[in-house]
This record gives sequence, structure tokens and C-alpha cells, in this order.
Amino acid sequence: MSFSSCLSHSPLTLKPIKPCGSVGMRQNFAFSFRSNWPELCNRHIVGSRRLQGNLPRVNLSGDWSFIGGSKIVMKPNATRLLHYPKRGQMQASCFIGSQLASTAFTAGTVAVLPFYTLMVLAPNSDLTKKSMESSLPYVVLGILYAYLLYLSWTPETVRLIFASKYLLPELPGIARMFSSELTLASAWIHLLVVDLFAARHVFQDGLKNQIETRHSVSFCLFFCPIGILTHIITKAITKAATKEGHGV
Repeated sequence: MSFSSCLSHSPLTLKPIKPCGSVGMRQNFAFSFRSNWPELCNRHIVGSRRLQGNLPRVNLSGDWSFIGGSKIVMKPNATRLLHYPKRGQMQASCFIGSQLASTAFTAGTVAVLPFYTLMVLAPNSDLTKKSMESSLPYVVLGILYAYLLYLSWTPETVRLIFASKYLLPELPGIARMFSSELTLASAWIHLLVVDLFAARHVFQDGLKNQIETRHSVSFCLFFCPIGILTHIITKAITKAATKEGHGV
């Protein structure tokens, strides 16, 4: 009511104030009304009213001072929702890729554990010998690796692999390439396949030459070069001990 009385008894001057806000976000627009008759508008006005039609909600606030007279500020609050379908698709794609990489990482690790268990706990069992002669785990893991490599491959991959002027890999480029979870998962599957292949070779060589291989096979699971090294050392010690036994 006080707002209407001020408008009817005092000439008002409309002074625009710079709008603040951005498209797609919460918008605030301010307009300033000043009057030279402070005695007619000597009370603070605060109101909020819904305008007719599709106009946004308006906040009215007024104040009075001896210098500038009365001041009324209108601030419509408009909230607009903008949809970004492309951004949503990218986020969904990243989420699916992350989930796929995590699933492949876990599945590949679990898939090789039975073979290591058989080679360590039952090296002389017929089941272990037949399992290690099979090529099925390498075929399955190879297909999984190829699929992950296909998903993680980008036009930038070749440039990162052959980053130097001599077409040799460089550490910063490889580190950048493995920042992708899909690339990291494919590298993990690659390591699992190579480690299992090396462990099978160590196991079969041990059976052929009657050498203890359980410790070497265990190292091959996560530290394959150390497993190969321990097998070479074990084989050399076993041969030396056998020659001394025959010499005696």
C-alpha cells in the first residue's frame, strides 16, 4: 500500500542499474526509482509480488535518505533451466568407460588366479598339467585386451607412443596416454597375459628338468621379471647340486 501511495504523490525518475547475472543462471535485474519528496515516502518498503503472465518473480525494496531521497529497487528473480544433451552424453560415456575398465580389470585378475593356484598348490596334478597346456585363457584374455585397446585408441595415441624425433616413446607421453582408465585396464590385461605365459614356461621347464618352481611361479604373478630370475638361479643351483651328487 505504501508503495502505491508513493507512486501517486511523487514524481519518480527511473534510473537503470547494470544488470548482473548470466544466461542459464539465476538472473537479477535492478532498476532504481528516486523521488525528491522524502517526506511522502519515509518508510522502508520490502515486497515480493508475482507478476501476471510469464514474467519472473519481482522483489521490491525501498529505502530513504536525506541526500538521495527515496529509492526503490526492483529485482526480478528468474531461474531458467538449460539442457546440454552433448555434455550429458559425454558424462554418460565417461561413466560407462570407467565402469567397463573397472570390470575388465577385476575379471582379468580373477581369471588368472586359478592357474597360479594349481601350479603352486598341486604342481604334479594331472589337472594342473592339462590346464597349463590349454591355450583358452590366452585366447579369452587376448580378445578382452583387443577390445579394450580398440575403445581406448585415439588419433593421439600414435603420436604419444612415437613422441620423440627418433620415433621412440618418451616417458611424459606414455604417462599421458595411461591417464585414461581404459588404457590402464588394457595395459593390466596385457601384463596378466604375459605374466601367465611366463609362469607357464617356468612351470613346464621345472617339470621337464625336475626343478622346484613354486616360488618362481608365485613371483611371476605380480613381479614377473623377478620370477624369471629366481627360476634361472634355482635351475643353475639344481644343476650344480646334481653334478656334485653324481661326482660323489
